[in-house]
Amino acid sequence: MTEARTRADGGMETSYGFRQVADGEKQDLVNDVFHKVAKRYDVMNDVMSAGMHRVWKDAMVSALNPRKDAGYRTLDVAGGTGDVAFRIVEASGRLAHVTVLDINGSMLGVGSERAVKQHLSDNLTFVEANAESLPFDDNSFDAYTVAFGIRNVPHIDVALKEAYRVLKRGGRLLVLEFSEVEMPLLERFYEQWSFKAIPRFGKMITGEAEPYQYLVESIRKFPNQENFAAMIRTAGFSRVSFTNYTGGIAALHSGWKL
Repeated sequence: MTEARTRADGGMETSYGFRQVADGEKQDLVNDVFHKVAKRYDVMNDVMSAGMHRVWKDAMVSALNPRKDAGYRTLDVAGGTGDVAFRIVEASGRLAHVTVLDINGSMLGVGSERAVKQHLSDNLTFVEANAESLPFDDNSFDAYTVAFGIRNVPHIDVALKEAYRVLKRGGRLLVLEFSEVEMPLLERFYEQWSFKAIPRFGKMITGEAEPYQYLVESIRKFPNQENFAAMIRTAGFSRVSFTNYTGGIAALHSGWKL
């Protein structure tokens, strides 16, 4: 694809996939995408990643290594369906508490139903709110996680500053996101899969192709590993690092509030 990735100094706030929109317009467009796909979102994650999102999320939670402590508090942002939150609770021996925050009520509805079925409701709180304006006090959480959601936030720099604000001193930020593929042969295959196959599968599975066209375009526009790491540093985080998964198709970014 010829579209250039967004750099560390911004641009995602006016990028709805490859289409430029007015500042302030993107959020409603993204909300509409997730209302349409909420019921089949995790199924489509399997398609978009060939099932690898499960492995990457497991690796993310292993890196977090949540304490087996009833006082441990994690904020999982853009995690409406509960996929990461459930893993964190289980990894803590069902002791930790996770607040699942999402701007999209349809996604939260899916997550809360799943939580009841898995008998995890006591460990979870579902909150509908904007990542750019978190409804929590300063220094409230031990960890902040977001998996495949940060690129859908219009003002990523604002969301990262909010993450820093609500974390306790010594708290950790973990961001799992699709990223820039390192290997040329893998990159060519991945681009063909993304732009030719995924929207078609999306239409077959959910009846909607356009949301998945946006999703694959948003992946291509998202800052590469180094540029996103620079954004995390600018937000105030220390010991910033990233780990590539599957040749850079996804990357796990880490930062600490020290």
